[in-house]
Amino acid sequence: MANPLLEVRDLMKYFPVYERGILIKKKVGDVHAVDGVSFDVAKGETMGLVGESGCGKTTAGKAILDLIPKDSGQVLFEGKDVHETFEHGSNEERKAMRRGMQMVFQNPYGSLDPRMTVFDIITEAFIIHRHVAKSEWKERVYTLLKLVGLEEYHAERYPHEFSGGQRQRISIARALATEPKFIVADEPVSSLDVSVRAQILTLLQSLQQRETISFLYISHDLSSVRQISQHVTVMYLGKIMEYADVDLIFDHPLNPYTVALLSAVPVPDPERKVNKILLAGDVPSPINPPSGCRFNPRCPYATDICKETEPPLRQLESGHLVACHHAEKLM
Repeated sequence: MANPLLEVRDLMKYFPVYERGILIKKKVGDVHAVDGVSFDVAKGETMGLVGESGCGKTTAGKAILDLIPKDSGQVLFEGKDVHETFEHGSNEERKAMRRGMQMVFQNPYGSLDPRMTVFDIITEAFIIHRHVAKSEWKERVYTLLKLVGLEEYHAERYPHEFSGGQRQRISIARALATEPKFIVADEPVSSLDVSVRAQILTLLQSLQQRETISFLYISHDLSSVRQISQHVTVMYLGKIMEYADVDLIFDHPLNPYTVALLSAVPVPDPERKVNKILLAGDVPSPINPPSGCRFNPRCPYATDICKETEPPLRQLESGHLVACHHAEKLM
């Protein structure tokens, strides 16, 4: 990918686990939340990041934005090291980086201050970054509300006076207030009704075309991922299992985990037969992940090499990367 907007290289984030004693607490291990994740996001592109709950998707998104500190790896935004900028950059450099990268959180009610009106929520960005003159605040707020499908009078209301879909629109308007180039959208439609989901997804697509915004779209809803994404990265227990163009992932997956994940997607045709794959066993603990391939305890193709050697993320087709020793069996 030539000159990507965002570059993620070997990103790692572990969370220590402690055992509390009477007087002291002892570290007994680490949760391997994100373990060597790498991918690029192009300008104006939506990258879908998918996987089961607990695979590290949200942690990866927050670590990319430096909302939680990474353990190792590198994140470059427009060629600049994100974590280096936030740690050692000037105040103006940090603000410029933060304006360019925003996040829409999964819970729209929990991420909005219930004591603030919508006007105050959106203008908080103007106060911090000082990129909009105070005389223009009202006009800018009204423009943002209209952009996300709300009305001007909504600016004087509080979050509890809105539906879930409307609150998510407010969250999107707040993210757009800094005029970002990249947004991490963490499960933005997971708590919404089906009809409202379609409206929010259509809104994100129209915003992308109008404002040329890049998205990292985090979700376990594969139907919405296919609708909105151009490329897809599949994660399992902190590792990338597969990466490809969205149509390749959905029409020709080459990792057994991706195949099983896609087989669970509901099909809206009761007469169409779907070969659903029921994986054996439970998801291993991220505190003590399996040796070799992390999917090997549940994989129908697993052999001794899968239990002993971690598969590299290798290219089998043009632009199609797979971490599996036996991916050729699915070609």
